[in-house]
Formats: sequence, structure tokens, C-alpha cells
Amino acid sequence: MKTTYYGQSTIEIETGGKKLLFDPFITHNALAKHIDINTIKPDYILVSHGHGDHVADLIEVQKNSGAKVICIAEIANWLGSKGIDNVHGMNIGGGFNFEFGRVKMVNAIHSSTMPDGAAGGNPAGFVIYTNEGKNIYFAGDTALTYDMKLLADDNLAWAYLPIGDNYTMGADDAIKASGFINCKNIIGMHYDSFPVIKIDKDEVAEKFIKAGLNLKLPAIGETIEL
Repeated sequence: MKTTYYGQSTIEIETGGKKLLFDPFITHNALAKHIDINTIKPDYILVSHGHGDHVADLIEVQKNSGAKVICIAEIANWLGSKGIDNVHGMNIGGGFNFEFGRVKMVNAIHSSTMPDGAAGGNPAGFVIYTNEGKNIYFAGDTALTYDMKLLADDNLAWAYLPIGDNYTMGADDAIKASGFINCKNIIGMHYDSFPVIKIDKDEVAEKFIKAGLNLKLPAIGETIEL
């Protein structure tokens, strides 16, 4: 199993021969200008919520790849209005079995509106129970919440947590979240793309080390093994 980071919260996970892309936002991210989205061909696209920095490239990537989109029901309806019907709508607390494993949609504390002002439903995170036996948590944009404690028994191998602060939890709360979910392997996301979420990577890395956690901050376009 491997993962590629494309900046902000755009993550690709390859598992069981399938590629899962989360929250596609590349062409409008100055830090990811060297990434050609035409080369990104996921089998599935998972969308945590409707903000532009999570869906800006959703329609183009979907049309280029034919990927099935997994998202909350309101975003599924919005995609249908845009002529995209290869969509699997879900809601908070629900799970469904796909060919790569099981997806459960979990709570996130944030907001959600589509770029055109349409309703985006509730923000969400995802737990992926892969057929390879590694369980992954993608938190989406969220504050620290006690609901994360519900994941403590899910035997999470890796968790993608926002660390940029301002719009989401920052590094200190992400460290607390790691304890809530009982996962020591963390990949940071949602940082540096805008001035208000720029972080000191060395300082953040030191905090995670002191907490006994394994934090990865891949370069944009970098692939690592999970």
C-alpha cells in the first residue's frame, strides 16, 4: 500500500490495485503547480466536504478518469446536477463495502458549502478498512472532537490529520487527536497552502516527536509506503 501527497488535503492511496483520491484541489494551489492533473487517474474519489480547496478539480478529474465519487448525499445530488452520475452517496455513521474494502463516513466539525453556493451537507471524515488489512483514517477538515475516541478500537495503521490551524485543528490538537484515535502514524495535511495556515515544519515535527508520534510531511508529489 502506498500514498501520494498532492498538497493541501489532496491524498491518493493505492490499495488492492485501486487508486483512491481524496479532496482534489491541485490546479488552484500555487504549491502544486508542477502537478499535471491529467496524469491523475483514480478509480475512486472521496470528498469530505464542499469547500473549493477540496473540490476545485473534482469534476475535471472525475471526467478524465471516470472514477466513482464517494461523498455525502448532498454533494452526490450536486454532482448529479452537473451531469455526473457515477456517484455513491453516504451519510455520517454509514458504511459500505467497495471492491478495495469498507468505507465508513464519520463526523467532522467544520462547515460545508459548494463553490457555487449550493448546500454541501455535513462535513465528514472517512475510515477505510482495506482488504489488505490496514485501516486508514482521513479526518477531512475538522476541529478536535471527542467523537474521535470512537475510532480508538479500529486498529488504525495510519491517520491523515489537518495540522494547519485557523480553519481546522492545529498541531497541538492533532497530537491530542492521535491519542483519541489510538494511532501513532500520522500524515499531516491542510497546511501551507494559504498564509494563515502556514506552519513551521521543524517546530511541528519536534512536537510530534516529543509526543512519541511518527509524523510524515511528504513533499507535494512524493509517494511513500504505508
